[in-house]
Amino acid sequence: MSEVYDYIIVGGGSAGCVLANRLSQNATTSVLLLEAGGSGRGLFVDMPTAFAIPMASKTFNWGYFSEPDPGLDGRLMDAARGRGLGGSSAINGMVYVRGHARDFDEWESLGATGWNYQSCLPYFQRAESWMHGGDVYRGGDGPVGTSNGNNRKNPLYQAFIDAGEQAGYGLTEDYNGHRQEGFGPMHMTVKGGVRSSTRRAYLEPIRKRSNLTVITGAEVDRIELDGGLAKRVVYIKGGAVCNASTRGEVVLSAGSIGSPSILQRSGIGPGKVLKDAGVDLVHELPGVGENLTDHLEAYFQYRCTQPITINGHLNPLAKFKIGVQWVLTKTGLGASNHFESCGFIRTRAGVEWPDIQYHFLPGAIRYDGKAAFKGHGFQVHVGPNKPESRGHVRIRSADASEAPEIVFNYLATEKDREDWRICLRLTREILCQPALDEFRGDEIQPAVDLSDDEAVDAWVRANVETAYHPSCSCRMGADDDVMAVVDSDCRVRGISGLRVVDSSVFPSIPNGNINAPTIMLAERAAALIRGETMETSDAATWIAKDWETSQRDGKPVRPMDDALLRSAP
Repeated sequence: MSEVYDYIIVGGGSAGCVLANRLSQNATTSVLLLEAGGSGRGLFVDMPTAFAIPMASKTFNWGYFSEPDPGLDGRLMDAARGRGLGGSSAINGMVYVRGHARDFDEWESLGATGWNYQSCLPYFQRAESWMHGGDVYRGGDGPVGTSNGNNRKNPLYQAFIDAGEQAGYGLTEDYNGHRQEGFGPMHMTVKGGVRSSTRRAYLEPIRKRSNLTVITGAEVDRIELDGGLAKRVVYIKGGAVCNASTRGEVVLSAGSIGSPSILQRSGIGPGKVLKDAGVDLVHELPGVGENLTDHLEAYFQYRCTQPITINGHLNPLAKFKIGVQWVLTKTGLGASNHFESCGFIRTRAGVEWPDIQYHFLPGAIRYDGKAAFKGHGFQVHVGPNKPESRGHVRIRSADASEAPEIVFNYLATEKDREDWRICLRLTREILCQPALDEFRGDEIQPAVDLSDDEAVDAWVRANVETAYHPSCSCRMGADDDVMAVVDSDCRVRGISGLRVVDSSVFPSIPNGNINAPTIMLAERAAALIRGETMETSDAATWIAKDWETSQRDGKPVRPMDDALLRSAP
């Protein structure tokens, strides 16, 4: 089987669905979208509260695991990645965080010309339909619906925000707008009570375009070159070897695990890695698969002294009632991911923009959706968001069905370990403020002496989990950067007709969840590919005036003391 297209997009995930929509807008341009998984449709995919179900499903998840990590006492880390149309946007927690404006200025400083905040903001806006309408920061009529879920009806949401303010931090009404730093409502990719995956937002409305071909169940083996030009994509469907040719470009959007793996199987990457895998070297590109970066997070969990948490809705009958209400009306607890308040703070004075993120949950629940303990509780997910540690993705063989070697190399630097010590101390201080006094029972975890560095380090190694934000493994960079895989137009260096457009090309990981910046990146890359005049914005960014000398905005109501550090209250 062989067909010829103007564009072949490899991967129908968070970026690929965006590209399929935008590149097929020109009716004279033929576009092929290849996706290894299925349709991406499912009741539990669309129901926000049920996101743990598709994440645990082999139908929707590639099921990757890392190698044993020495920084985590040899633990293997789950590396879930979406499989099916919509990709990880169909199985993630739906948290909508763009990142701080300075994250994108940092991208440009690392060699990604034109990817500063003022150049990226219009493409965040283009992608979004914000529940309160558009303004100079937010989009009002884009494909991806964003909201605050059930608008913080549970009193614990506001209590957490108030606790942040009492600990001396500012408030922000919109962390995706003028000011990220502070505490306030959290946003999610949910519209009308339904998950707004990129399949639903970008692909379904244009699926019948005659110039767009979508093939699911097509696992890409490799990209074939002809004289340094990407010409064919070889894929497996139903056990048969197929190929598709392009007269224009191949755009690789298989994610931070898939994209470097496909490049390496195509003979593009570090020579030694390819030799060890038995793949002939076609083009030496040492950065392919290197620089892998991820966020770690941990849960602070407390018993709740009042029976108001979602732990009271985890029995089978309660879940059934939630499901029926959602199916009939798309309202109720089923219409939210339950992360409806949040915070962004800095670890220390001298840090210009936030590097710690909080997701607050009015329940104590594991990632598999089960209660963490009997009774009522609440938790906050927290972690430092600007790690120094870097890992890699490397194929083991030329066989596309064999999972690659994934090494995150977590907590490999002293700064990363110290950031966690600071993070946990600041978090306990916040959660022990008066605003939570009427709700806070015993601290379930970490419940360790936070003044003891060795005890903290041991707890972190044993308990942190991935936040599922793998990125940067085919990073964008300057012409003289030998480890850069793509240039500022997302073109693979030294190869014609081949781009990578997904989170793997991030020069550095943003302060926040990565789905929103991945969608933005695809929007802007599509505009570059189409030759559009690139948009910019002059919207201002809030930076704390005294960031060089102060870690927070104000004086805490109840400051941290040695007794609080040593033992949980």
